[in-house]
Amino acid sequence: MSKAGLMSSPICLVENVNGSLSVYKQAIEFLSRINEPVVVVSVVGLYRTGKSYLMNRLAGQQSGFALGNTIESKTKGIWMWCVPHPKIEGHTLVLLDTEGLGDVAKGDSKNDSWIFCLAVLLSSTLVYNSRGTIDNSAVEKLHYVVELTEQIKIRSTEAAVDEEEEEDCKFVQFFPSFTWVVRDFTLELEIDGKSVTEDEYLEFALQLKKGVGKKASDYNLPRQCIRNYFPSPRKCFVFPSPASPQNMTRLESLHERDLVPDFLQVTGHFCDHIFHNSVVKTVKGGHRVTGKLLGHLVEIYVNTIKSGKVPCLENAVVALANLENQTAVQEALKAYQIGMEKVKNKFPVGVDDISLEHQKFSSLATAEFMKRSFKDEKGKYVNKLREDIDMYYIGLLQENEMASERKCRDLLKNLFSDMNKRLQDGEYSKSGGYELYCRDRDAVVEQYRREPKKGVSSEAVLNEFLNERGPEANSILYMDTKLTENDRKIEEQKEKNALLEQKFKEEEEKRIESERMMQAEKERQQDQMRQMQEKFNKELEQQQQEMDRAIESKLMEREEMIKKNMKEKADLLNEEITNLKKEKENSGGFMKEYVMPFVGALKEILPSVLKYRVLMKGLKK
Repeated sequence: MSKAGLMSSPICLVENVNGSLSVYKQAIEFLSRINEPVVVVSVVGLYRTGKSYLMNRLAGQQSGFALGNTIESKTKGIWMWCVPHPKIEGHTLVLLDTEGLGDVAKGDSKNDSWIFCLAVLLSSTLVYNSRGTIDNSAVEKLHYVVELTEQIKIRSTEAAVDEEEEEDCKFVQFFPSFTWVVRDFTLELEIDGKSVTEDEYLEFALQLKKGVGKKASDYNLPRQCIRNYFPSPRKCFVFPSPASPQNMTRLESLHERDLVPDFLQVTGHFCDHIFHNSVVKTVKGGHRVTGKLLGHLVEIYVNTIKSGKVPCLENAVVALANLENQTAVQEALKAYQIGMEKVKNKFPVGVDDISLEHQKFSSLATAEFMKRSFKDEKGKYVNKLREDIDMYYIGLLQENEMASERKCRDLLKNLFSDMNKRLQDGEYSKSGGYELYCRDRDAVVEQYRREPKKGVSSEAVLNEFLNERGPEANSILYMDTKLTENDRKIEEQKEKNALLEQKFKEEEEKRIESERMMQAEKERQQDQMRQMQEKFNKELEQQQQEMDRAIESKLMEREEMIKKNMKEKADLLNEEITNLKKEKENSGGFMKEYVMPFVGALKEILPSVLKYRVLMKGLKK
């Protein structure tokens, strides 16, 4: 982020007014100016558990997000703070502080569920903040995680029942990493008298109980959801109380010397972990999200919730891709137009000059499009770009041709001015005038041909000009008393031959022009196909990396189940892993079956530019 784009304090992103969620336009406008990748960290938790303090520290500030010192929840809706990422240059750290869950003053618990749901959908790292210990009560308070299957769908199509049941197994592919922060922790980190790490403490709290009864099922459900939905390894940080009870009410104004050293140490470790391990936010398919795209995502999800529908990852990606790909076409076309402006200012130019520049800036425009576009699986937008460039190029070719025609006509007019004067003075009407006329005309033609930078219509305009003056030459020929009838017939045939030769030169000029344009167009298409192939390969790699992370997480869970002798759970995970591996193997199928034949078909298409030009030439004739 540039210094001009710095956000000095948090602003509201999603308002929660009278039980209704709405997007705060000013925040979306701010996000729209961030074109670099974003790392999005959301903090959720029960109200009055000190969430905002942690977010202020991540922002590198003492204050910012409202802390408050009463039992009323201070943060309403979702607040956002965008700061330059402290460890990764060219990236923005987006901090989202959510409304405290479980605030009795709100009355509508459905809002809590949607706030939690939005935090999951928007972030690359989800921080859950609680107080005391991670006991059964603390886990049960995270019941919002159980409701996610009813609030988030992956696929847009109405899948079969068995496929719907499988959907929550795939959440791990798309959900953020999970960090549990425990505030005011007073116990020793021990299990059965043995010291453990914070992460081990969390995993112990998330262990499943054996058994199939209701009690075991109720106990396991939230734990199973956390394990299923959020990728391993999960992180945990336990914080001691930050200050003495009397100082807790003014935490925001306390200096570091007034805070408990152990608290500061854990805060440092927590911030370092977030800075070094939180990844760039991606959407389904692995595409990296910029601030602008994040703004679109917020609008898509909030509007879906307001309409009473369930947010769908696939629908969001399709909507996002359409918006981004439209912009990508506009920006790429603009890059082409700016590039071609330089050659346009030099009109008229030769076919090589305009073709090479067209090739160069068409390639640049395609590269610009590929940088920004994603999920253009049917080639709709790359085709739109090609068509827009072709139409603009056709316009340039016409302008260049007209500029050439104007220059050549003006040149011939100037060069023939002396001959016109002699014609008016009757110099060619005398005996021997035809020989003088031909000598002067040939000298003018030779001088015309020597003139450089006449453009693409040099021979065509000359042919047109000589044909226009044919009757004039014929008249002088028959008025010349020096010539016999036989001489006139010989000279007349010579005149016809000269005009035929000029016509041949015009056709040769056009043939060479077409050949060079065809070659340039062929090379341009090859370059476009190469860039498309690279783009599809990159997107395929992103999809497979997304699946690799999910498989790795499931493998870790399976190992845990095997260690705990929970064979049934381990077998279920094994089945999920097998399905993910099959999906990964088949993920290239679309590319082979649809995309690559589409790319290959481009080879067979006569470039539209040339088709258009052939048509126009035919109409002129």
